[in-house]
Amino acid sequence: MKIIIAGAGDVGFHLGKLLAHEDHDITLIDTDEESLNHAANHIDVATVKGSSTSFSVLEEAKVSKSDMLISVTSSEETNLITAMVAKRLGAKRTIARINNSELLHSRDILDMRRMGVDEMISPQLLATKEIKRLLKEAAITDTFEFEKGLLSLIGITIDREKPLCGKTLEETTYLNKDFKFLTVAILRNDETLIPRGDTRFELGDHVYYIAKPEGVESVLQLTGKKLSKKIKRLIILGGGKVGFYAARSLSHKYNVVLIEKDRDKAIELAEELPNTLVIHGDGRNVDLLEEEGIDTADAFIAVTGDSETNIITSLVAKKHGVQKTIALVENMDYIHLSQNMGVDTLINKKLIAASFIFRYIRRGEIISLTNVHGVDAEVLEFVVNENSPVTKKILKDLGFPKSAIIGGAIRKGKAYIPKGDFQFEPYDRAVVLTRPECISKVEGFFR
Repeated sequence: MKIIIAGAGDVGFHLGKLLAHEDHDITLIDTDEESLNHAANHIDVATVKGSSTSFSVLEEAKVSKSDMLISVTSSEETNLITAMVAKRLGAKRTIARINNSELLHSRDILDMRRMGVDEMISPQLLATKEIKRLLKEAAITDTFEFEKGLLSLIGITIDREKPLCGKTLEETTYLNKDFKFLTVAILRNDETLIPRGDTRFELGDHVYYIAKPEGVESVLQLTGKKLSKKIKRLIILGGGKVGFYAARSLSHKYNVVLIEKDRDKAIELAEELPNTLVIHGDGRNVDLLEEEGIDTADAFIAVTGDSETNIITSLVAKKHGVQKTIALVENMDYIHLSQNMGVDTLINKKLIAASFIFRYIRRGEIISLTNVHGVDAEVLEFVVNENSPVTKKILKDLGFPKSAIIGGAIRKGKAYIPKGDFQFEPYDRAVVLTRPECISKVEGFFR
């Protein structure tokens, strides 16, 4: 595919990085030469300097021959105009990043497709959905369900010496005799490991499993965790767009307190969020957090515009016994540090947006795709076709890439954790964790 990305910031760069592994013809447009040079030095893309709303710039990028144009600059107006102009100039499909959620909700009334905008994405709303998903279980740092929970991806930090620490994966197989789960990734410092039999667990590892429903409990017991009491009360720090959307969405299910330091904004939020207790105050003030009952909160979500504030206040919440902490960060470098910092999950709305767009582009054999925070890998769900190469041999004889691992299978409503002698059949579903550069190779097994 020929893909044009307008905006070489974090979203555009990460998206270009994901797509560059796919042998697409990618062109990045930006007004900032430094951002373009950085992208050109790190990923295989062509670059065009200039405004993406300019006819001449779009023509230089050969927009008339493009299969897709994705506009993800920091300006909503620029993104919408770019998509509209690009469509007129011949782009087959267009995607625009927006900040105004009303446009999303009114897209059919406004008939945005007729205007030239085929798809719109809001990083703030996507971050809100991610927060909602992460709140499902406090003892687990990350969770994602496949086929309504027949299989789950779960992430857990190893913070106890026994029984895993110092042992290899092979040495711990006796703890999983019924094969209810499979270890699919380990995040250690900044490195993502696809584990093999001789991979050794270390204290502080962030381990990811694919598990059957009964396997989730087994993993928790194995790692010294237990299913926590249901989250009922949560505190949200920051009344910006993510904080507002999160409070509006979560207040129907949870008892929500929102803290906002700007007085006028706090008053406005109180009027717009009737089911949320809005407090005017500085969340960096520990006395204020204690007054508002941080000791009794089940979850703490820090989504101010300052990454450091979000991280520090989440650590304060953790110290006060809060089970689940989620911090929004703008700095990409922080994402890999969550396991060392003590915050359960650090999320970046730009990374979430880039992964969502990548999922949109990859529609085909892949029926779902999720990004695991901090892990340099993607989790894919495939439907097995009748003549897929994956059906021709048992798993151990397939020659499956070492940078990927098949974590689970679903056949006729039943979940399996596949062993080496497992053989896929047509219409099975497969859950695979793979490094980004290996996605195309993995996809070939399911075509």
